[in-house]
Amino acid sequence: MFSAIARVFRTPDLRRKIAFTLAIIAIYRLGAHVPTPFVDYPNVTTCLDQTGSTDGLLSLVNLFSGGALLQLSIFALGVMPYITATIIVQLLRVVIPHFETLYKEGQAGQSKLTQYTRYLTIALALLQSTTLVTVARSGQLFPSGSGVPECEALLTEEAWWAQLLMIITMTAGTGLIMWFAELVTERGVGNGMSILIFTSIAATFPAALWAIQATNGFEVFLLVLAVGIAVVALVVFVEQSQRRIPVQYAKRMVGRRTLGGTNTYIPIKVNMAGVVPVIFASSLLYIPALIAQFNQTPDADGNVPGWVTWIQAYFTTGDSPIYMAVYFLLIIGFTYFYVAITFNPVEVADNMKKYGGFIPGIRAGRPTAEYLDYVLTRITLPGSIYLGLIALLPLIALATVGANQNFPFGGASILIIVGVGLETVKQIDAQLQQRHYEGLLR
Repeated sequence: MFSAIARVFRTPDLRRKIAFTLAIIAIYRLGAHVPTPFVDYPNVTTCLDQTGSTDGLLSLVNLFSGGALLQLSIFALGVMPYITATIIVQLLRVVIPHFETLYKEGQAGQSKLTQYTRYLTIALALLQSTTLVTVARSGQLFPSGSGVPECEALLTEEAWWAQLLMIITMTAGTGLIMWFAELVTERGVGNGMSILIFTSIAATFPAALWAIQATNGFEVFLLVLAVGIAVVALVVFVEQSQRRIPVQYAKRMVGRRTLGGTNTYIPIKVNMAGVVPVIFASSLLYIPALIAQFNQTPDADGNVPGWVTWIQAYFTTGDSPIYMAVYFLLIIGFTYFYVAITFNPVEVADNMKKYGGFIPGIRAGRPTAEYLDYVLTRITLPGSIYLGLIALLPLIALATVGANQNFPFGGASILIIVGVGLETVKQIDAQLQQRHYEGLLR
């Protein structure tokens, strides 16, 4: 292993790419700690120390920003606007035929879709930064810290021009993060946006583990580490698992040359949806709590509506069995939904038929599409259950160990870290094989 790592750094081109990627990561993490203008950073730090992170959707956004959201830094929004824009553009392919046409046009169409994603990212960043500044100004950024005076005075200047400057700064920070990601993709190693997400999440691991050790003792800390290693092994096993459907291509004559006659396969992963269903379910479950927050005004008798009390009891904290059950079912539903819009069996069957390919024992055309849909439906069930169980780990930890929602070994964090780590290692391995005929891993 050490000789393989030494080969990486002995290869000049690969060494430059890794150094460039590490430099971008360092700048990104530095920006996550640079406060936005007119933010009272000592008050923010004090409030963070006394209240910790928030629950709900803000905790998810804070996770993807590497803790920068609650620090109100210039990179407070992190990569979340880009992730949301990418998901929206993918969903719009089903609704808008023009988007589907661009997707099928190849490189030119993909470039146009990427441009639309950038515009939508900036629009979402503008909207989210406005919301964040408004919430910080009203003192509601830390709901659990209402008794802490510092949480009520997070801004040093509340004039309209100061808030406008903060919004512009955070939006520009999101645009800069997008540029960093594209630079890493072009000149570095791996997918740039994935690397920045990996960095943001990994940056929260030491603090989360230390908080568990400080709160629950060294024995619980070792138990959490053991569970973490087992979860990482499980995630690696499932993420690498796939059902390979054999495909044969018939021989055909083109002039005097014989083409085709090869055997290959269609890889269908157990977890084709990735982490998207977890993000969808988390966002949707935050809506009832948000609606209840705006309906807490008591009536003439001084009573809060019963449905508001019920939502606050069961849908604002993750340790409720009803919350866990709804969360689990939503993840299963969104997994089937996302797989259905990203993998089209009819399109795959038509492409196979066009190039003379067929699945042994299955007729080309509609029977092939039905067979692919049958296999996809069956293999998505264990994949969705796996996603639901991994996503429930932070909630179970919250109910048993007392760890917060950002429990490091579960949910979106561990799925992203393992997935990005595996993909980056594969890319380094491929580049080593091009130069040394020997990869990083045997």
